[in-house]
Amino acid sequence: MPEPREDDLFRESTMTFGEHLGELRSCLLKSIYGLIGGFIIGLAAGGHVVSFIQRPLSHALTTYYQRESVERVQRELEKLKQSGRALPLTPDEVKKRVEEEHMLADEVYVDPRQALQELKHAYPERFNGVPPLPPSPASAEGDKGKLIRLFLWHRGADDPRLQSKGLSVFEGFSVYVKASLLVGVLLASPWIFYQVWNFVAAGLYPHERRYVHLYLPFSIGLFLFGAALAFFVVFGPVLDFLLSFNRSMDIGVEPRINEWLSFVWILPVGFGVGFQLPLVMLFMERIGLFTVKSYLSQWRIAVLVIVVLAGILMPPDPYSMLLNAGAMTLLYFGGILLCKLMPRRSSPFATGE
Repeated sequence: MPEPREDDLFRESTMTFGEHLGELRSCLLKSIYGLIGGFIIGLAAGGHVVSFIQRPLSHALTTYYQRESVERVQRELEKLKQSGRALPLTPDEVKKRVEEEHMLADEVYVDPRQALQELKHAYPERFNGVPPLPPSPASAEGDKGKLIRLFLWHRGADDPRLQSKGLSVFEGFSVYVKASLLVGVLLASPWIFYQVWNFVAAGLYPHERRYVHLYLPFSIGLFLFGAALAFFVVFGPVLDFLLSFNRSMDIGVEPRINEWLSFVWILPVGFGVGFQLPLVMLFMERIGLFTVKSYLSQWRIAVLVIVVLAGILMPPDPYSMLLNAGAMTLLYFGGILLCKLMPRRSSPFATGE
């Protein structure tokens, strides 16, 4: 029986099912070790991360309550104008106070008799000569019609509605651990992707494995870029869209920090995974599983799969799902363009390109 040739292309390409499972187990364990290391480092920054991830939510809530204050005060000013009374503020002054001075308005009702009594006590030299107001009928006690309606202004930064809430004594610790784990995932993501691509390489032919080392840096970069895009670009429009429903139905918002952190987990990771699509398409075209022609002919099915995946990976709101599905659809056609710009120069079964 002749000895196998040293340049035999398929000599090292065969792995048993058990060897594949062993390779998977090894890659998973190494990924977990890397994640644990990242988590330990993340524990030192957990508190700072919690403060950092609340910024988009705080900004969206500030915008929400600023609009609510402007609309509410301007409605009352319009009523005063229609009744012929002098306006204490113009609509433009209201907008300036809210948007430039970052003030919010609280609607309160004041008993004029009590207010006058307190003024006399605080400033006797000015108000002692003012005659007392006649008492209200007993039946009218508590009637808003007998009270003075006022808007009190306070700094938006001091408004408790702009702070996320925790509903249990354990929630702070839970959020701290989750934030540290998020840091661990981001820090360990290069090592995790390296293990994933190593597992893929174990099932490839020797001449195909060099693609793994070529594409690995781009894979890590795309994941981090997708996660950053979700956090710095997508969070704002998604939060504004969701809060617009509350505004249209006059529902106040006091979000829980635990729920917000879960949202922070899902959206960036979903975008990071989705941004792998062009690279995966190029990789599969390189090893001969697909061609540019097959990508183009199956684009309708691909878009359907993308929409389904967006529904699975994204939070259950249409805006974030549509943003992710739209971005992944563009990435799909970007992957086709990438395959055209970087065509395979030889057969995938050749030893080199």
